[in-house]
Amino acid sequence: MPRTAATPVAPPSLSPSPTSRRRTSASVVLRSVLDHGPVARSTIARLTGLSPASVTDYCARFAELGLIREASAPRRSNGVGRPHVPVDLDDTRFVVGGVHVAVPYTTVALLDLRGRVVARRELKHEHTEPGRVLARAADGLAALLAGAPGCRPLGVGVAVGGWVDRASGTVVEHPLLGWRDVAVREMFGRRTGLPVHVDGHARALVNAERLFGLARESRSVLHLFVGNVVDAAFATNDEVHHGPRSQAGAIAHLPVPGGTEPCDCGRVGCLQAELSERTLCRRARVAGLTDGTNPLHVVGAAATGDREAARLLVERARAVGRAARLLLDVLNPETVVVTEVGIIHREDCLSALREEVGDARAASVVPTSFPDAVLAVAGGAVALDVLYRDPLAASPRLI
Repeated sequence: MPRTAATPVAPPSLSPSPTSRRRTSASVVLRSVLDHGPVARSTIARLTGLSPASVTDYCARFAELGLIREASAPRRSNGVGRPHVPVDLDDTRFVVGGVHVAVPYTTVALLDLRGRVVARRELKHEHTEPGRVLARAADGLAALLAGAPGCRPLGVGVAVGGWVDRASGTVVEHPLLGWRDVAVREMFGRRTGLPVHVDGHARALVNAERLFGLARESRSVLHLFVGNVVDAAFATNDEVHHGPRSQAGAIAHLPVPGGTEPCDCGRVGCLQAELSERTLCRRARVAGLTDGTNPLHVVGAAATGDREAARLLVERARAVGRAARLLLDVLNPETVVVTEVGIIHREDCLSALREEVGDARAASVVPTSFPDAVLAVAGGAVALDVLYRDPLAASPRLI
């Protein structure tokens, strides 16, 4: 729901339960502190449509839990009346763990309540067997927590590409990793003893954008992720669309007109086969630009003036733009956020993307808000989304 609007009242027959109302009210109060803090309680009441007494009660509970604190100096309103004591997030006590499982490596991180990365490590895969990958990630996360003794973990978010069933915490299928029906939440929770939340990385990043990024004021946002995995996520009125068993956003096999790359599905010209980082790096190897599989090496070659590297990146950005234009036509979001290595690092790639989208919508297409930490943020955002949706249930008292 919009942050500056009052909570809508449902018709009597559709009225939410008292528990649901409390959850929604707690969420909008904490989100208001996140968005506007330091902020007076009276301002929160005006922004949310809740009564001043309710806002005061929720703020007291959040302060008791250590999620917010009073600002050091009170503020006067126009110099008249009693001074207001603003409240703000307390981002010094708690962290969430963030885990992102990519094809070549896993990123483990700690994030504060504002979604900022406190610490992180990349763990290159020696094997992709899920038990080994998750065990190593749990050990890596434990090492980060040991290095931050003043921080208390609220939980862990795990973001993975492919088909991820958020409700069960299961990676249903990730062909590039060879994972099928992997009970990530159960396995990782057993290793860490912490609450674990699991989601697809595109949905995780659309949540990060609406909580902490450029899409905070947008009523609808589409996130397009183009890495080794290519997928998308869509949120409207602060709700991310999941679909039955969280299959929404699976765009890997959309056909690309004129595409020539063979896909593992047996067809030619599927979107992921055409745009994946594996394809980019293979083309770069053929051109003699690199002998590896790291797309940043292609970006580095372009930065030193290599025209072929720049051409490959711009060509890929144009193809991403055509995919974005198709999704814009179908979903018509206010904002489109694209995570793609060339678009993150090069203005010519961003320009090519926007040219393909078209002048009428070009300004609505932006690169990720987290260029230096996108994978770490993806993992942490899974847990932070849970916190901001139901802060009392996800409170430290229950951990």
